[in-house]
Amino acid sequence: MLEFKQVSAHYGKIQALHQVSLNIQKGEIVTLIGANGAGKTTLLSTLCGDPRASEGQILYRDVDITQLPTAKIMREDIALVPEGRRVFSRMTVEENLAMGGFFANRQQYQERIERVYTLFPRLHERRSQRSGTMSGGEQQMLAIGRALMSQPELLLLDEPSLGLAPIIIMQIFDTILQLREAGMTIFLVEQNANQALKLADRGYVLENGRIVLEDSGKALLANEAVRSAYLGG
Repeated sequence: MLEFKQVSAHYGKIQALHQVSLNIQKGEIVTLIGANGAGKTTLLSTLCGDPRASEGQILYRDVDITQLPTAKIMREDIALVPEGRRVFSRMTVEENLAMGGFFANRQQYQERIERVYTLFPRLHERRSQRSGTMSGGEQQMLAIGRALMSQPELLLLDEPSLGLAPIIIMQIFDTILQLREAGMTIFLVEQNANQALKLADRGYVLENGRIVLEDSGKALLANEAVRSAYLGG
């Protein structure tokens, strides 16, 4: 469904990605783990067109999207939940969700928002509340819900557990599993390697802008090098 072929990317003269190759099949959860500064967010940003890949190809459904404008890429049934949530703080919960469903017709909008409220009942309870007054966990639920309003085939999640309490993290990861069970394809970028690899069908390890390991989530959890570097031994 999604494939990186020897993709490199730069910020000015600084090379952030070095000939990265990876693939994601339809219906999978694939996770990318790595330390701060490894290039995880840059990889997602390159997929979304900013920065542009300086080398290699990015294919989505066998179509080369490497040089497409960001707006065009994000209309290709792809949705991103960015690091830090980035909700519209002055808007209500429902207004934020409406932004995600901007291109839906009335019937589609109603079906999608009901689905989001089923996944996240707390959002329904707080639908008239300004999002800037909500907790970090509630804002993360809203950011995911907003992305789901576009009904993506591929959902990109950038550090969804960052800064959240353990009980909220478990709720978020349980939702990710529900989405996969409903047929969604998920690319999960996470520092919480233990939880991410437990969810993942497959995983990649990124170090200094390079893929250094690839295996099933279960195998990476058992890998001594991964355990030492990312799982606390």
